[in-house]
Amino acid sequence: MNQGVLATRSIVGRRPLEAALRQDARREGLAMFGLIAPALALIGLVALVPVCMLVVLSFLDEAGSPTLQNYLRLLDGQAYARVFATTFRVSLATTAICAVLAVPVAYLFSRLRERIANLLMIAVLVPLWTSVLVRTYAWMVILQRNGLVNQAGMALGWWSEPLALTLNEIGVLVGTVQIMLPYMILPIYGAMRKVDPAVVRAAASLGATPLRAFATVFLPLSLPGIMAGCLVTFVLCLGFYVVPEILGGGKVVMMAIQAAKDVQMFFNWGAAAALGVVLLVMTVALMALAHRFVPRRLGGESE
Repeated sequence: MNQGVLATRSIVGRRPLEAALRQDARREGLAMFGLIAPALALIGLVALVPVCMLVVLSFLDEAGSPTLQNYLRLLDGQAYARVFATTFRVSLATTAICAVLAVPVAYLFSRLRERIANLLMIAVLVPLWTSVLVRTYAWMVILQRNGLVNQAGMALGWWSEPLALTLNEIGVLVGTVQIMLPYMILPIYGAMRKVDPAVVRAAASLGATPLRAFATVFLPLSLPGIMAGCLVTFVLCLGFYVVPEILGGGKVVMMAIQAAKDVQMFFNWGAAAALGVVLLVMTVALMALAHRFVPRRLGGESE
């Protein structure tokens, strides 16, 4: 009987304490919100307001009247269909080539001592210190008809005439792969570095060959980094402007170039805004799909 009374009193006495703790937590949350409110307001002003203006502009015609013509033109016009096809083709090809090149490089770095791997990673990141415009013009000089690649190939007898390596998708792919490769290597290297070497040794002790241990044990454990690198590379490629404009010479028209043409040549801000909204929606959709499905397939948690 006395024990029941004591338990009841302890529960009753604990309630005011829990209420006080909840009140303190709410007060602390409000204080934290007050601290981050200026930053949130700045982000909203700099990022959200232009996006909202872009969306509104995409639903207006040249006279400023509401219309859906800007979006209907994207569905009906063959020119825009070619632009979408070129954008996705270049983005997918760049992503695939970067993944093929980045996986062995990241694997090599992950097997080295950490100090040596960090030095090599600095070498991978060095190109990011140079402007994309400068690197693109450098590739223009290297790949042109009288450039270093063609001169070396003809001097070695590999081909007799200069190859067309610029003003086409080949040159664009060379430029985009060189620019995006560090963004692919970084997440893959981070994922591979976390894989316990004992797991691979355990697979080898069970009779797996090095290639089979890599393919069935090491590579699946590295998939989160590979998927993250592919996502980042593909999303960034969707908005490329400088590389296809210079190395493509106007023959490789991607979405950003078409949006610029709509403004500069036709003064059609609505069509350019509609392209920008479509690109934004695709990017957000890809990020949402990756967040929703990729972790579950890889055995992680999506929430």
